[in-house]
Amino acid sequence: MSSPTLRALAIAAAALSAGVVLQAAAQTADPPTGAWRRAIDAAWQRSVQAAETGGQRRSALAERTAASSTWAGSPSFEFDQLRKRQAGTGSRETEVGIALPLWLPGQRDARLAAADAQAAAAAAATDAARLQLARSVVDAAAAVWAQRAEAEAAEVQARELDALAQDVARRVKAGDLARADALAADAEQLASQDALSRATLQRQNAEARWTALTGLATLPPPPPPEEPPPTRLHATHPLLQEAAARLALAHKRLDAVRLSRRDAPELVVRAHQEVGGGEPDTRGIGVALRIPLATAGRDEALLGAALAEVELAEAHEAGLRRELELEQAAAEREAEASRRQAGHEATRARLLRERAALIQKSFDAGQTPLPETLRALSQAAQAEAASRRQAVAAALAALRVELARGLMP
Repeated sequence: MSSPTLRALAIAAAALSAGVVLQAAAQTADPPTGAWRRAIDAAWQRSVQAAETGGQRRSALAERTAASSTWAGSPSFEFDQLRKRQAGTGSRETEVGIALPLWLPGQRDARLAAADAQAAAAAAATDAARLQLARSVVDAAAAVWAQRAEAEAAEVQARELDALAQDVARRVKAGDLARADALAADAEQLASQDALSRATLQRQNAEARWTALTGLATLPPPPPPEEPPPTRLHATHPLLQEAAARLALAHKRLDAVRLSRRDAPELVVRAHQEVGGGEPDTRGIGVALRIPLATAGRDEALLGAALAEVELAEAHEAGLRRELELEQAAAEREAEASRRQAGHEATRARLLRERAALIQKSFDAGQTPLPETLRALSQAAQAEAASRRQAVAAALAALRVELARGLMP
């Protein structure tokens, strides 16, 4: 028996499968990889991390500029003047000098190496920050996908219940059903409209958060929830690269400290002039070398801090590798479970939709009461919403596997 409700059921069953959701999202003009790259680049331009890593690069450049200087520090200017007065006569002594800090043997090369290591660490920090931001972008996109799935499922359910309420109203008017059935159908139809309004609001909020993060109105398509090939932790994982760069920087700084066991010696060039005092004016030029002595109080503190930085960097790198290996294994297990569950939810949604269609036929024939029909429709709609959510979760899990391996989407 045909009815508006049966037609709505057939349309919903065809439109709400998880495969249709992903295929429709994937049919875009842009390739998925390029769309994701543009989204991450747009979010990077708006992020605090971009400014922070830019400051690190500028700091490394300034350190290299300082290490490339001819002198180990800023030159100092000296000026000294002494006036003498005796009975009837007077004299004036003036001395002008400049102190030039000198590099210790090997110190300049060590400082340059440390500056290069700092620049490499800054570049690695940029890649690591972009990977972390990519995770936020994926999570924001997944939230939009999930809320859109909820809103679409709520819209279909509201459409179904509206058609059912109209059908019940006609049958009540014809005397086939009681007035109580019309009241129950109208109440369910109003509840579905409220659910649609809530789902629409949540979708709009998720889309607003996405736009605030990336500045974009459109989303990249979700990838199909395919099983990624098994692999070990990627050798070029940005977080591991950053940890290795930080460790190399700590070693270079330790080398620089070991070659700087005292303050920089100073070459002092002075010009001396004495005028008056009943004697001929005298002038002279002098050269002095000031060599600071190494002291345990200064050296041990600097060396201890450098050694502590190396030990901390080593511990961080080892701990990070273990943590990333666990994260990758967990992401792969989650992806496998999500794929299986997506298949189960899609099958369950199909079965409950077929059941709802059969019960609808029975209701149209007057063999099934309205409450049971409403329950069947509600169960089918909930199963379809769960199928949509799980399809999104499976796509997200596939992306998270790639991120856990250190690969950008």
